[in-house]
Amino acid sequence: MTQLIKMIAYQKGAVVSRTVVKKDTGTVTLFSFAKGQGLSEHTAPFDALVYLVEGEAEITIAGKLQRAVKGDLVTLPANRPHALKAVKKFKMMLIMIKK
Repeated sequence: MTQLIKMIAYQKGAVVSRTVVKKDTGTVTLFSFAKGQGLSEHTAPFDALVYLVEGEAEITIAGKLQRAVKGDLVTLPANRPHALKAVKKFKMMLIMIKK
């Protein structure tokens, strides 16, 4: 058994990722974001779930801004623009569902 929070470390001024599961049907990836870091607006062809393991983030989906904190689960719909930014350093698990 492994705790998610311990599976990925922070790196000053950076976004770090670690793939945990990679299958034809989807992926599970852990991310850590230093304060102020983020992912610029983009789209993905598949639905995704973001689970905040720790910290606080701003998540924008199709122009609508929302704050997410530890324990929140956010759905990122396929083909809709989204972006993430660390309000405080945060860790998340991204579950991408391909099929």
